[in-house]
Amino acid sequence: MNPGKGQTMWGGRFAATPSDIMNEINASLDVDRRMAGEDVAASRAHADMLAQMGILSASDNEAIQSGLDMIAAEMRAGTFPFRRELEDIHMNVEARLRELIGEPAGRLHTARSRNDQVVTDFRLWTRGALAQTSHLVTALQAALVRRAGENTSTYMPGFTHLQTAQPVTLGHHLLAYVEMLERDRTRLLDCAWRLNECPLGAAALAGTGFPIDRDMTAEALGFARPMANSLDAVGSRDFALEALSTLSIGATHLSRLAEEIVLWTSPQFGFAQLPDEWSTGSSIMPQKRNPDAAELIRAKASLITGLFSALQGAVKALPLAYAKDLQDDKRLTFEAFDTFDLCARAMAGMVETIRFKPDMMQAAAGRGYSTATDLADWLVREAGLPFRDAHHATGQIVALAESKGAELAELSLADLQKVNSAITKDVFNVLTVEASASSRTSYGGTSPVRVAEQVAQWTQRLRLE
Repeated sequence: MNPGKGQTMWGGRFAATPSDIMNEINASLDVDRRMAGEDVAASRAHADMLAQMGILSASDNEAIQSGLDMIAAEMRAGTFPFRRELEDIHMNVEARLRELIGEPAGRLHTARSRNDQVVTDFRLWTRGALAQTSHLVTALQAALVRRAGENTSTYMPGFTHLQTAQPVTLGHHLLAYVEMLERDRTRLLDCAWRLNECPLGAAALAGTGFPIDRDMTAEALGFARPMANSLDAVGSRDFALEALSTLSIGATHLSRLAEEIVLWTSPQFGFAQLPDEWSTGSSIMPQKRNPDAAELIRAKASLITGLFSALQGAVKALPLAYAKDLQDDKRLTFEAFDTFDLCARAMAGMVETIRFKPDMMQAAAGRGYSTATDLADWLVREAGLPFRDAHHATGQIVALAESKGAELAELSLADLQKVNSAITKDVFNVLTVEASASSRTSYGGTSPVRVAEQVAQWTQRLRLE
């Protein structure tokens, strides 16, 4: 019979109902209702398989499929009567199905358990989330590639230790994040490939004695195959751990780019300005233009890493197979995907609209003795010095320039020849920002020629034309 108010779908052996506090800590409907579509889809596949195998009559299956159609329609219309006392989305769907079609609904749960039902829905949801997130990563890559293409010859300082190192191009700098994000994107796809096995049919933990066809349900739900071990099927959440670890790495990359936006838009750098739609003001200082979206991405990257750690902590000490600790796996996973997707969208918006200041960037690229390596390389090529000797001589020249408060290109030829008499006026040809960056023509280098090649390749790969 259908449970009445205060009763549960599993309460046959209990004389008393759970306390209000037990109901509160036990209920997961507020979280797992997001898997309503997946639960209906998995129930359809399970019922069809039961009918195909003669475990369920054709008429009962027809009634179940009709009832699931009605439930799906209610969910689309927002009229489905969610009942929190039924704990989760799975019990809500089953109870509503019984209200709509009566006795045949009670046969749907034959040869399955909530244990395999839950994790099947969860794998389906995570698979879809991974696909959506990979598309958002691609959209961010596309924005970066477009801006890189606009800035193949925009010069800026490259940094190590946040100290001026060598001139690079802005396009080269932006493409570095395209490469990082590509590894993130492929990790997402790898995770989706690994999780694409179907737990349905593992039942509670040991499989079932009914003659089910697990290949049929796996194929119907788009899985590559059924999971081979029933204990592993219901007790493992490494697919969610892998997803969250991948999101954590990706969020770290977003955070690094966010940090650079914060720096670049500060008056101290002055490399860029965010438009009004990606900035906020101060309640007391009228002049402020705060890069809050970028700052929030930095913080939310830590949140995503914390969610991964929380899930790992929940799983690490669990014996096989299922334990209720795993109920919170969905809360953590949903929040991690929601947070990452929001950050990816925000970052794409900032990248698309940020206004770079090439003059400020190039001026900064010429400071801090950024062409010192070019001077050392010139001494190797033209004066025949071993690199270590050239490095030492260049260091002496930098010290001389510092003492005079001058940049390298501002020293006289006589000053340079005091350190090494083999230096000629031709050395000044390599001491400009443009010459330095343009000389870096090795594969993967910052030369505008190489950057343009990479932009063209990424444009083709991402199909941006």
